[in-house]
Amino acid sequence: QVQLVESGGGLVQAGDSLRLSCAASGRTFSRYGMGWFRQAPGKEREFVAGTSASGGSTLYADSVKGRFTISRDNAKNTVYLQMNSLNAEDTAVYYCAAAGTVDSTWYVRTRRYEYDYWGQGTQVTVSS
Repeated sequence: QVQLVESGGGLVQAGDSLRLSCAASGRTFSRYGMGWFRQAPGKEREFVAGTSASGGSTLYADSVKGRFTISRDNAKNTVYLQMNSLNAEDTAVYYCAAAGTVDSTWYVRTRRYEYDYWGQGTQVTVSS
């Protein structure tokens, strides 16, 4: 059984930084793509960033490109989301997601249906 546990959310001011972590357990972490999504009140859950199984390829939503960085430490079974220059539009619940099938080392999943496992979410609130 795959389990994902996010941490690192909180209340910050505009311009601040946060780093989210997602600890995975239950299988060989390094064989699967990982991603971060977010959901603001009244909105659909949207893709934020994704990383390939190896970590060598990454993709970002246009709204966070240049401000957020996704990375993974396969030795620690953990994926991170470094968020800089936060603004009020980044306020949302952030979810970690994991692929359910083995990926090629370079492929990055960007769609919700491509992910089979989800964490419980962590709240990020940015005050302006």
